Amino acid sequence: MGCIEMLKPQVLLRGISFREAREYIESSCDEYYYFQPGFKLFGEYIIGVPPIAVGLMKDGSVVFPYTKPCHGTFVLKHRDEAEAERVRKLGREEVMRSLKRR
Repeated sequence: MGCIEMLKPQVLLRGISFREAREYIESSCDEYYYFQPGFKLFGEYIIGVPPIAVGLMKDGSVVFPYTKPCHGTFVLKHRDEAEAERVRKLGREEVMRSLKRR
């Protein structure tokens, strides 16, 4: 898993589909936001089938899908309050943009 491995994230799920990753995040996280593929998280581009759910936990952890072509899709969890706040801010902005498009 490329540079994400250097974070030493907790692996919650492995060998799953994009849909399973999204459903897990939606059902397990305290809050979640949707992003398009190419969203950068911890300095790495997140790939997948949109919408890509990124979850936040009350302890400041970020829960996210990560796909490495030869190894499949994982759901990872890493505690980083600054990154969690960045996701929250960008996620809320994305919601506001989508509401204006309607």
